[in-house]
Amino acid sequence: MPRAVVCLPTYNERENLEPMVRALGDKGVQILVIDDNSPDGTGGLADRLAAELDYVDVLHRERKEGLGPAYLAGFRRALSGDAELVLEMDCDFSHDPNDVPRLIGAVAGGADLALGSRYVPGGGVRNWGLLRRIISAGGSLYARVILGVGVRDLTGGFKCYRREVLETVDLDSIHSKGYAFQIDTTYRALRAGFQVVEVPITFANREAGGSKMSKGIVAEAIWKVPRLRLAALLGRI
Repeated sequence: MPRAVVCLPTYNERENLEPMVRALGDKGVQILVIDDNSPDGTGGLADRLAAELDYVDVLHRERKEGLGPAYLAGFRRALSGDAELVLEMDCDFSHDPNDVPRLIGAVAGGADLALGSRYVPGGGVRNWGLLRRIISAGGSLYARVILGVGVRDLTGGFKCYRREVLETVDLDSIHSKGYAFQIDTTYRALRAGFQVVEVPITFANREAGGSKMSKGIVAEAIWKVPRLRLAALLGRI
């Protein structure tokens, strides 16, 4: 298997971190925990797991800055080593660790970016209320129409990148902090000519810990999408 690193951002995920790390233990991947100085002790737990398990590493960040900056820090750490594939996923079991080999397999089969998708045949969501379903599906449709792309789950955050994608995309020019980061990175990969495939997954609502969703995150995605389209029209991405 190619060397794969799973970037796992955490902020107050003490309840979920160890079960997730151990669930990924037999998937043939390295894990990079990116902790934003969680006040609940997640960072300390990550250090203890790294001392025990040779497939775990930890990147400590001074403060919480959002999902995007955490992932960018993780990508840079992974690219500084010998990672051939770089994955991103949630730590709260919304993304099933058993789907990790499927994403890796899609890239090994020729894709440049494999995206776990809720909105292709075979994909779906579980334990979601009506309002969240509308916001999520509507957000993906909104981004797809304005950006003019065929990817159905642009807001999805369960991904496997071939190393070359992250080396080609200008990471320094990405400033999205919330879920707009997922739209941003997938769109840039498409603009660069990389092959993006959607792998059907079932996304489940978290059972432990608190959601990081906020009105600010939704608002950022709304204004960021037309700005991305304008940047593309001007040849800036």
